[in-house]
Parts: sequence; C-alpha cells; structure tokens
Amino acid sequence: MADPTDTEYLLVENDADLNRIVAEIKKEAAIGVDLEGDSMFHYQERVCLLQISTGALNIVIDPFSVKDLSPLVPIFSDARIRKIFHGADYDIRSLYRDFGIEVHSLFDTQIAARFLGIRETGLSSLLKERFHVLSDKKYQKKDWSQRPLPAAMLQYAVQDICYLLPLAGMLERELMGKGLLFCVEEECELLSSVRPNLPKSRPFFLSFKGAGRFGSRSLAVLEKILCFRDQVARSRDCPHFKVLGNEPIKEIVRMKPATKTDLARIKGLSPKMIHHMGASLIEKVNEGLRLSDHALPVYPSKNRQKLKSKEATRVKALKSWRERLGGKWRVDPALVCTNTQIQAIAVANPGEPESMDCIEDIRKWQIKLFGPDICAVLRETG
Repeated sequence: MADPTDTEYLLVENDADLNRIVAEIKKEAAIGVDLEGDSMFHYQERVCLLQISTGALNIVIDPFSVKDLSPLVPIFSDARIRKIFHGADYDIRSLYRDFGIEVHSLFDTQIAARFLGIRETGLSSLLKERFHVLSDKKYQKKDWSQRPLPAAMLQYAVQDICYLLPLAGMLERELMGKGLLFCVEEECELLSSVRPNLPKSRPFFLSFKGAGRFGSRSLAVLEKILCFRDQVARSRDCPHFKVLGNEPIKEIVRMKPATKTDLARIKGLSPKMIHHMGASLIEKVNEGLRLSDHALPVYPSKNRQKLKSKEATRVKALKSWRERLGGKWRVDPALVCTNTQIQAIAVANPGEPESMDCIEDIRKWQIKLFGPDICAVLRETG
C-alpha cells in the first residue's frame, strides 16, 4: 500500500504569498479543501490551518501568520469552482465563524459515499479502498494552535487533501451511473447553508445531555456546577471536558456531596481535582440546595405531537416501506427517509407527490424518487 508521508506542499505564511496563490486558484475548476482546528485544547475553538489542493499543487495556509484571509472569500463563493470536502459540516461552520467565508458549489465525498451505499464512509477507509493508501491519524488530536508546527504535523495536514479531487471524480461517476448525482447535489447545497451555533445561552443545563431526567432541585445544583465549570474553563482557556467531565457532574448532582470525603467516592474525580476544586464544588451544591422553591429551574417540556391512530398506522407502514427500500438499494434506511420526515408525511397524508413539496424538510430528490411510492403506501394504509 502507498504511504503518503512525503507529499509536497506550499506553506503560505504572509498576505503577499496568499494573494499570489489566490490568483492561481481562481483558474481551477475544482479544489479540495480541509482544515485543522484546536477544539480539544482551547475554550474558544478556531481554525488553525487551512489546506487546499488544486490537483497539481497542495497549499497549506497558516491563518495565524496570514493576517487577511479575505482574498479567499470570492473563491469559496464562486459557483464555477467546485469545492470538495469530506464531512463538511464542521468545516463550513468554522470557515464562516472565523473568516466570514461562505462555501458555494460544494461536493461532500462523505455524502456521496452514503448515497452509494458504502458502509465505511470515513475518509481513511475510502482512501484505503480506492487508492490503497494508509492514512496516519496520530496527529488528529494534537494541538494545531502550537507554533511553530512540527514538519511532521504539516505533512500530516496534506496527506489526504491531494486525494479529494480524484476521489470526488470516482464517486461522481458512480452516482451518475446510478442516477443519484442530483440527490447529492441537493444535500450539498443545503449543507452549504449551515452556520455556527450561537453562543450557548443560560441556562447551561439545556445543552447538558440527560438534564431532562433531573428534578428541579437537582437541576438547580446542575446549573450551579455547570456555571462554575464554564468559569474555570474560560479562565484556563481550555474546553469544558478538561475541567470536569459530564459523568462526574451527573454523580455530583445525584449524590449532592457535602464534604470532600463524599467527593472522593465519585468516579472521575481525582485527588488533585478535589484538592483544587473540591471546596468550590461543595459550595455550588449548597447554593443549588439553598435556592428557594419559587426560583428553581424547570426543564422545558417537549411539545411532542401525539399521533392519532391512523397517523400512527401510516408511520408504521412507511417505516416498513423504508426498511425494504433501504435493503433493496443497500443504503442506510435513514437516508431514504428520517423518522422525523416519516412522521411529517404521515400527518400531512399527501394524496399526490406534488403535495409533498410543502412538507417541512422533505427534499426535492425524495419527492422525485419516492413520491409515487410514498403516496401509494399512504393510500393502501388509509
């Protein structure tokens, strides 16, 4: 197997070099794009490296050294230049957040692989299968904000980027052969419009997995602990999980420890953590316990739509149809239709495919490929 450990690249570290290279990129019909971030190491994540491949040239742009990345904005917005990403959701959000870059004419090779029924859709798996290339992932979780970056990390950053263009070409031809390219193009257009999540608003417990199972008093304790964790993470400039993991927090909320000895019984809390944060954690627990009843937080109830009997029958029939079709196409049934989409269809109960166009989140490709079958299932179900 090939070993991509000596890929040539051009490192761009100043505005003048970026402007020169932008002039060359503008001539391309397609470019491969990837980036590296530092979400594992800092409170506020940011893009630390931007990699672009033209096929003939691999470019690594250091946004810490290049002061103005605005020359890239028209390239990424130019619909004539196809942008090849793999698993682009995080990248699209990050480029917009840090540089105001909007991506148009996107082709996501991971989405393409899913529509082709490929089980292992990770880039490493695809490169191994298609190009007999072994990707070395030992730098995947390193701190990309460090400077200077070691030569080995820069080499890692470009080891996969040069394969994105030929991979996209392969997948596109296969999609055309199956008549599914228009599906991927619609999904990629929708993906292009994703934007960064807004800063987490108070209360913090709304974004804490499992918080909905706590009572109001425990929610009060949870919120106090989460606020404390956020303050520490901000002061240390590190992500939340490096201050205190979610599992120990759940145990703190459940046990409501009153002493450091109580804290020592919680798995995931080291003696060092208890020494530095124990007193503060106990105080936060007490603050939550002292909160007056009328000030206790309440987890918002989900306004789940209760299905009528006929609607539930339609959902069951549509799921059975989806499973059969997924098996026939050898794709993930959720790709055919998600549970949310199935419920919306069952409630709307369209009589004709054209009527599906007004159902929220239903894709045009789904209507074209499956509309007649879906309506037939609904008619049979009644």
